[in-house]
Amino acid sequence: MIEGIYIVRAARPGKPTRWYVYAWRGGPCIAKRTGGPRPTLTRDELKLLDEAISDASSPDPATLLALVRDWRPNSPEWTALAPGTKKTWGSQLDAIEAKWGKTPLALWSDARMVAKVVAWRDSRASTPRAADIGVTVLSALLEFGRLRGKVSVNVAARIPKLYKGGGRAEIIWTEEDITRFEAAAIALDRPWMIDRLRLAALTGLRRDDLVTLTWAQVGQFAIAKTARKISKGRRRRATMPRIPALDGLLAELRARARKPGVETVLVNSFGRPWSGDGFGGSFNRVRDKAGIVHIDEETGRTINKHLHDVRGTFCTKLLTETDLTDREVADIMAWSPERVSNIRRVYVDQSKVIVAIGERIKHMAVKRPVKRSSGKAGNAL
Repeated sequence: MIEGIYIVRAARPGKPTRWYVYAWRGGPCIAKRTGGPRPTLTRDELKLLDEAISDASSPDPATLLALVRDWRPNSPEWTALAPGTKKTWGSQLDAIEAKWGKTPLALWSDARMVAKVVAWRDSRASTPRAADIGVTVLSALLEFGRLRGKVSVNVAARIPKLYKGGGRAEIIWTEEDITRFEAAAIALDRPWMIDRLRLAALTGLRRDDLVTLTWAQVGQFAIAKTARKISKGRRRRATMPRIPALDGLLAELRARARKPGVETVLVNSFGRPWSGDGFGGSFNRVRDKAGIVHIDEETGRTINKHLHDVRGTFCTKLLTETDLTDREVADIMAWSPERVSNIRRVYVDQSKVIVAIGERIKHMAVKRPVKRSSGKAGNAL
């Protein structure tokens, strides 16, 4: 008998036994029998069972849950998201289902729901980034519904963010960080992770672009590939210039053992391409072993440095090893010129000023005459 169905036997003195078959305990009745053994469902009754289960799993079309089911997983807006975004947003969408799934869609056209959304955001303030992402996902969901006439307004739009550390332009990996990471990778017997960090620092590519980079995309003067990340509804083409330091690393990477047919520049310890999650998890374990963090000078707050922050390291190399302008570097990085100017001010110009001051102090010490004793005091003794 099929698991989950609920069968009731009604026995009456002097009368045949009655059997009632329900799709589940408390569910609809899909079969009745008079007399005979415990019933086995016919093809038509199995069809009724499937319909009952389908109806039970279909949400009320007048609720937010129905809108969630329309959006995920087959809408054009959802399928256009990058795999990593789907994973992050999916967990937040589950939280939205649990919190708001049964609410009528009609409520979401009421401007007073803004306060409800803000209260939900504030209730999750202990994890501000997750709270902000939750509101972002809810806003995207409601925008999907607004464009399809399900709601008349997006009440989750333009809600301020809680997380104040979102601007990471001033965070980069220093040479000391890189040295400590390499030592930790060797200590953990993961020397191949050094390749990942070095390639990130010398190309400025994002994680998903690093693991999918192929030798065909490495040109004589630049690396050119379509970025995995979707920005403003489209994938931009990432074109990163080859700086001289990259040539030696590429020669080393070509010599790495790899399985036949594997054309990715980076390979794991088995000679196969990396997955994005596998790459990120391994990278973070080495980073944590090395204790690589950023300490906010104003608040004293300590946060982990991410692989994404290595892009800032590549930016400093473009600023120090080439004569490119801030605008040209910004175009390469797909950043604003202001962000590049901030990195130049914090990491490039300040370093030059400190070096210059050190040189001046050294020269001043050499030029300053050494005071000698006149000898008169000695003669007086």
